[in-house]
Amino acid sequence: MSDQMQDRGAVLSGRKVAVLATDGFEQSELEKPVEALKAAGAQVEIVSPKSGEIQGWEHHDKGRAVPVDRDLSSARPEDYDSIVLPGGVINPDALRLEPQAIDFIKHFVTSKKPIAAICHGPWTLINAGAVEGKEMTSWPSLETDLKNAGARWVDREVVVDEGLVTSRKPDDLPAFCAKMVEEFAEGHH
Repeated sequence: MSDQMQDRGAVLSGRKVAVLATDGFEQSELEKPVEALKAAGAQVEIVSPKSGEIQGWEHHDKGRAVPVDRDLSSARPEDYDSIVLPGGVINPDALRLEPQAIDFIKHFVTSKKPIAAICHGPWTLINAGAVEGKEMTSWPSLETDLKNAGARWVDREVVVDEGLVTSRKPDDLPAFCAKMVEEFAEGHH
């Protein structure tokens, strides 16, 4: 391991990150950020309203299931330094209907902890009151929803606004993961 890699390897040591997801998440949008966070030394937990495991999708096909580390009902948002919201259409749409999930996300918004959301992930941020006045991006079909909720929507591979990191699609993952690790390392805003 080169010195440079080692330095990068510890930027998130001692940090705990929640990845909030349920069935129907987009495989790469959960797995790649988790890999990047672990590589940077973070402790990562998959938090879900479902216990056991959640089912991933690769575009329109079923992907791999991922074990849930912590049931949402027993997860305390205070225990986490930041949160990741993966996409996939079914996943955020289901989470929006879970008051517990929205309350969980709201903690990160009100505490000004860093949030990273990709693709359809930003959908839940509307319900959590997190997008007004923020510059952000998303999967194109969310543009109108986000604008209506007061966001300044832009079409870029990654956008950072005061600790909120957003990207459009799986192709943006390299840029998304890099910015996410950077923002999570800075911590509170």
